[in-house]
Amino acid sequence: MFRVLVSDPISRDGLEPLLEANNIEIVQKNVSEEENLAQYDALFVRSATKVTEELMNQMPKLKIVARAGVGVDNIDVDQATRKGIIVINAPDGNTISTAEHTFAMIASLVRHIPQANMSVKNREWKRSSFVGSELHGKMLGIVGLGRIGTELARRAKAFGMRVAVFDPFLTKERSEKIGVEKHDFEELLTQADIITVHTPLTKETKGLLNKETISKTKKGVYLVNCARGGIIDEDALCTYLENGHVRGVALDVFEVEPPEHTRLLEFEQVIATPHLGASTKEAQLNVAYQVSKEVLLFIQGKQVTTSINLPAMSDEAYQKVAPYDSLAQKIGSFLSQYMNQPVQSITIEYEGTAAEIETAYVTKSMIASFLKQRMDININTVNAGVLARERGIQFIEKVSDQNSGYSNSMKVTIHGEQTTSEIKGTSIPHFGERIVSVNGFSIDFHPSGHLLYIQHTDVPGVIGNVGRILGNHSVNIATMQVGRKEKGGEAIMMLSFDRPLDQPILSALTELDEIVFVKAIEL
Repeated sequence: MFRVLVSDPISRDGLEPLLEANNIEIVQKNVSEEENLAQYDALFVRSATKVTEELMNQMPKLKIVARAGVGVDNIDVDQATRKGIIVINAPDGNTISTAEHTFAMIASLVRHIPQANMSVKNREWKRSSFVGSELHGKMLGIVGLGRIGTELARRAKAFGMRVAVFDPFLTKERSEKIGVEKHDFEELLTQADIITVHTPLTKETKGLLNKETISKTKKGVYLVNCARGGIIDEDALCTYLENGHVRGVALDVFEVEPPEHTRLLEFEQVIATPHLGASTKEAQLNVAYQVSKEVLLFIQGKQVTTSINLPAMSDEAYQKVAPYDSLAQKIGSFLSQYMNQPVQSITIEYEGTAAEIETAYVTKSMIASFLKQRMDININTVNAGVLARERGIQFIEKVSDQNSGYSNSMKVTIHGEQTTSEIKGTSIPHFGERIVSVNGFSIDFHPSGHLLYIQHTDVPGVIGNVGRILGNHSVNIATMQVGRKEKGGEAIMMLSFDRPLDQPILSALTELDEIVFVKAIEL
């Protein structure tokens, strides 16, 4: 008998796949009320139950934790992974709900529906005060074309809107298939009548719409955020609402929730909801039903597709894989940050002793690391291949027991829409991972920490000028490696620092005549 504890309120309809199966016992009781936690094999939660290390220690038979929702902030995933406990969630169960809520916010915003509603309830009848705009013929700018952005685009097109999309990883083929216009960020800012954001909150997207970028938008633009608080700078919003550049704002998320101290709520042209994107009966049922099916697959010994942590491996197996897995993750993250453009295919080549390991596992680990920078869902070795194919990315694996100067090596080549990038690395016993080649430039550095990649012309004085700028900004260089293909041609520098570099420093470096390309990398 496989015993499942459902700790948070979940309807029996959501548990239907498990209720219909044999040899499964389901108990719906909060963990604080259950005296014998040690008997359970699975734990179902929403957001209320905190799945801590202490709770897991009380459940020695626990094999899987199912979160009926997207976020897993209430689950100690690291401890679960160490204990060999699978953690699953429902990454797309609220896709329709959030897309519909976003569109409802857009329609409400341009037609002043919340304000008009309050006016009528106050026994007023000010029709002329609430003259709105039609959506038909307007350009909707979508920043980030994941599942939610795609569903939103379909609804906007049904209303006769033009849909422009900025997504640095959107291929031309996919944009044509969905029927949207692919724009760069600057084009979208200057042309869109309404801009809505649907990206993860990362260091690249935090404050994506800020004082500088909002100034480039059309006067009278509408801005919408039903994704993550912080993607739009709230102070900048206040500035442009005050001067009339931004006509209206719709927010379902805030930098701090509840938003008790933000000035945004003082503006009449701001409409807001309390993080309701996923709050529909259907979405709540969908996420429960989805994870129930995943738990049933797990019980049946089949592969689950929404695990957010690495599946448990024997110590012996993982000891062989671990050095290459770590290297693969570093290479994947490096290339994803370095190559900010749509990707068509990824080729991974293993040589020497690296060919003796379970390469399929490492390949998926590399792809997962690459995609984590680009997608607003949890990604790991379980779902990396499926998600890559969904994004139109092919991946090819090549294995050879020959070597090209190293006892083991891994070379990853990313074929993008405009360019191709390549990194080769090796794992050296007692020294760890080393990157030995970047885009054909021979180099040797440890892929970790705050890095800066500089491509430049190989002429005297470049290194000195870089050092001068860093020194003027009180930045100390921890390490520096250089590489070139031929004298006087192109060359690269790879520097590491004790802290991330600020944007003004990067801007100053790009102004040097000899500098071709500068990119900060965080590993």
